[in-house]
Amino acid sequence: MSLRSRFASATTVLAFVGLFLPGLSACQQSSSSSLPTVVVHKTPTCGCCAKWVDHVKAAGFNVEVHDHQNLSMIKLEHGVSGELQSCHTAIVDGYVVEGHVPADQIIRLITERPDVKGIAVPGMPIGSPGMEQGPRVEPYNVVAFDGEGNVALYKHVGP
Repeated sequence: MSLRSRFASATTVLAFVGLFLPGLSACQQSSSSSLPTVVVHKTPTCGCCAKWVDHVKAAGFNVEVHDHQNLSMIKLEHGVSGELQSCHTAIVDGYVVEGHVPADQIIRLITERPDVKGIAVPGMPIGSPGMEQGPRVEPYNVVAFDGEGNVALYKHVGP
């Protein structure tokens, strides 16, 4: 089954499950249960990384932070290609989470469990979690990636 059809199937299942839990978002439904620890690799002085960590904690995740002077080896070890990179790399429940991914999309990832290596928000788009600058939000994509270099849209965020 292709990467794209796996996402379509998982999204259909999640929408169906949502019918039985009215009034709660997927994020709220999942955060009422125990969430796995997010292990974050970042540089010690990155303020937007610290804000992203706060965002993930606020969603109910436990977070373990590891500061590094250079993240190149971490990204290489976890298969994050140059075009997917951002300022921090996290590992949660066996998945790689690269950059300023919204917590609700991490919850979606660990709930749906698609056959991917991870998800990423490449670069540092304004308005993404940790990159807030008032009401301004640049549209951005959360993408899924596998170990073979394939990338697919996971969620479009913004207008």
